Amino acid sequence: MKIRCYPFWMALWIVGMVPLAVWGQYQRPGASDAQFLKIDVNARAAALGGAFIAVTSGAEAAYYNPAALARIPRLDVSVTHTRWFAGINHEFAAIAYRWNRVGTVALSVTALYTDLMQVRTPLQPDGTGETFWAGNYRFGISYARFLTNRVTFGGTLNFIHMFLYRDFKANAIAGDIAVLYVTDFRGFRFGMKIANFGSEVKYVNESYPLPTNFQFGLSIHAMEREQSTLLISVSAIKPNDGQPLSQLGVEWNWNQVIFLRAGYQLNHDVSRFGLGTGLYWGTESFRFKFDYSYNDYTLLGGTHRFGFGLAF
Repeated sequence: MKIRCYPFWMALWIVGMVPLAVWGQYQRPGASDAQFLKIDVNARAAALGGAFIAVTSGAEAAYYNPAALARIPRLDVSVTHTRWFAGINHEFAAIAYRWNRVGTVALSVTALYTDLMQVRTPLQPDGTGETFWAGNYRFGISYARFLTNRVTFGGTLNFIHMFLYRDFKANAIAGDIAVLYVTDFRGFRFGMKIANFGSEVKYVNESYPLPTNFQFGLSIHAMEREQSTLLISVSAIKPNDGQPLSQLGVEWNWNQVIFLRAGYQLNHDVSRFGLGTGLYWGTESFRFKFDYSYNDYTLLGGTHRFGFGLAF
């Protein structure tokens, strides 16, 4: 029995080393680049206020907690579209496949991009006739496997590409490392993750670090009935460029078909609450998911997310 515990404690040690350095960073708003990496990529997660690290169970786990990918039954696909501010679009897609003896492998892509815009100068304020667009992209490959029957370990390697105009481009390599612990007691789950740990982003002659952060959270079924459950999830994040943040999410479902969700973010300067719903249906071998969320960003307004998922 002692030998079986070693992988669990080893995983906790790996995930727990870097947070000590991250937590000790000064509060430096605007000191990191690639801020698009902080945007929620899943409608269900956004509706729960971002308290999702211990809840995630589909291909979107490649972003939220790659360790959860190990628990995917076979094949899972997740796609989300977000109507961001000022006509900017945010997209996410992931596919995960599980090989029983090898583990689970997932591919994911995140994109934040603008519409086509006109090039304007002080001498030609109405436009020069040229057009351009800007975009930020994240391409990830994830791997996860079981360490014990209750503990899974996973990681994601990301390639980040950003461009503003013509030769103003930047690349970076980053990694995520995560652990998930699942029990039989009311579906209790506990997860930890180090996100965006990697190289700096360099534009021209200046370099900036990625938004590295340490996150942990837990979830539990506060109420279990024959045809409904009430899930409560909480999480905390310490970014390297700001103060600690906390999230709280609540999800009620009827017969695992209709879902109602609400979430709130504490200590966040802009984001406040999230609301959402979900509709799932299918058979034992196939399941389709639709999720919607609305998130309030005070003076900036609100955002809408639409997500679809398939599980086999």
